[in-house]
Amino acid sequence: MLGLVLSLLTTAAGLATPMVTKWVLDSVGSAASLVQPIAVLLGVLVFSSAVRYWQWVLLGSLAERVVLEARRSMIRRLFRVSVGGLAKWPTGELVTRVTSDTLLLREAASSSVIGLVNGTIMLVGTLVMMAVLDLVLLASTLAAVLVIIVLFSTVMPAIAKAQERAQDSIGRLGGLLEGTLRAVRTVKASRAEGRQADRVLADAEESTEHSIRAVRKEATASGISNSGLQFAIILVLGVGGWRVNLGLLETSSLIAFLLYAFQLVDPLTELTHNISTLQSGVVAASRIRELDALEVEESVERRTETGAESTVDLSRPILALRGVTAAYGPGLEPVLSGIDIDIPRYGHTAVVGPSGAGKSTLFALVLRFLEPRSGLILLDGRPYSGYSHDEIRRRLAYVEQETPVVPGTIRDNLLFTHPDASEAEIHRALRRVRLEDVIDALPHGLDTPLSSSSVSGGQRQRIALARAILRPSDVLLLDEATAQVDGLTESAIHDFITRRARHGAVVTIAHRLSTVVDADTILLLENGKVRARGTHVQLLRTDALYAELVKALHIPADFEEGAHRARVGAKLR
Repeated sequence: MLGLVLSLLTTAAGLATPMVTKWVLDSVGSAASLVQPIAVLLGVLVFSSAVRYWQWVLLGSLAERVVLEARRSMIRRLFRVSVGGLAKWPTGELVTRVTSDTLLLREAASSSVIGLVNGTIMLVGTLVMMAVLDLVLLASTLAAVLVIIVLFSTVMPAIAKAQERAQDSIGRLGGLLEGTLRAVRTVKASRAEGRQADRVLADAEESTEHSIRAVRKEATASGISNSGLQFAIILVLGVGGWRVNLGLLETSSLIAFLLYAFQLVDPLTELTHNISTLQSGVVAASRIRELDALEVEESVERRTETGAESTVDLSRPILALRGVTAAYGPGLEPVLSGIDIDIPRYGHTAVVGPSGAGKSTLFALVLRFLEPRSGLILLDGRPYSGYSHDEIRRRLAYVEQETPVVPGTIRDNLLFTHPDASEAEIHRALRRVRLEDVIDALPHGLDTPLSSSSVSGGQRQRIALARAILRPSDVLLLDEATAQVDGLTESAIHDFITRRARHGAVVTIAHRLSTVVDADTILLLENGKVRARGTHVQLLRTDALYAELVKALHIPADFEEGAHRARVGAKLR
């Protein structure tokens, strides 16, 4: 509102200038003193410059705050969107909307709206002042302006369409480029750099083509505006000169009218620019608003449930699934069907099965990345619906299969799930995964910047495991925790799982059955159902599929006896 007031003051100064100029010319013709009109003219100039500067800074600052607020809102929403909702969008596309699209809001959300109001008032005010000077010249000017408006209105929709298509292409470019850079090793190993570059550049070229179309349309609109105004000025000169010769108009009035005619360029140009800018902003806003359709998780605020139990029944499973069926979308075939599972409060539960059996989907349900189509999931005897997402995940620790590295230092990664962990706790966790000596040997130790390319896959997996160790939790979920480590580290992780299972629940997904043969319970999944459950010894003797998996992985026969001994020894200890 303040920016609009300042803009109107600038407009008023602009409308007053030709009249003050007429006052100067009339004073010259009448031999009157020029001091007062010149002083007023200078005063108008200084006032206009000061107000324009104030308005520029004010609106520029406002525009930057608008961009920041839009980004803040989008970023917070994106981090609240469900995992399934994010999976439907390319990451680069989302990044483009937060970065590129918000920039288009800068002018559209601040100065363009004010510019439209100001330009309209300036245009109307100029025409009113022209009417005061001479109605005949006004009629000639209006005829030219109306032609400009009609031609201009036919061009603007095409500009908006071209800008929308250009932004869509930029979004696709961002998504494809981000995905390609993430898989750059595969791209290079496949000698596909040129092909992928061509695919990315195709979207860049398409965006450029649409942008050029928009530029051409804008140039056409500007050409119509400028040419029409030039024609109007020529018309005013001709008609005005004729009327001066006839004595129907004073020369000073003609000059003042011409100044107003020249001033018409400013409001019409401002209207042209601001309509174009506003259209770009509307396109960007519509793309940003599309993110509102993404499903978000409930608030992290704690919720209480009347009658919720305050005591813990140690005999009750910490986690339980009752008749759970899950799919990744409406109308899609279930990935899991009729799952009934109990996860004891203490002990090691392993989930095994062929690829596509539903192991990762099971973890997605437990972590509430995915909601079941039917059935119940219980945490400490209470349905998941009685908890917020934050309450559930506060009691779980998770190491995912891809073990992504969070941007920052090694310390940042380790403290990601438990920011208050002490230095002693950090080193104890690193010692358990046999990383302490490796990190101590680095020049900057724990403060070494970490990226996905600066550590090996096995080290990245051990850092993720140490991160989970630091996190106090009731259940530790490990998705292929030993997939990328050497034999010695696998042994250390295996010993840690054994120790951890004495004090809490450990649930592991494993393709390498050698890592789970001594689990207290092994769940064998097949085609989205629990095919069998039991110990390694029991399943090996009773289930053909499990025996086939063991045989295919070349696990030695003495594993059966060794697993039994290890299990008995652990219980004795």
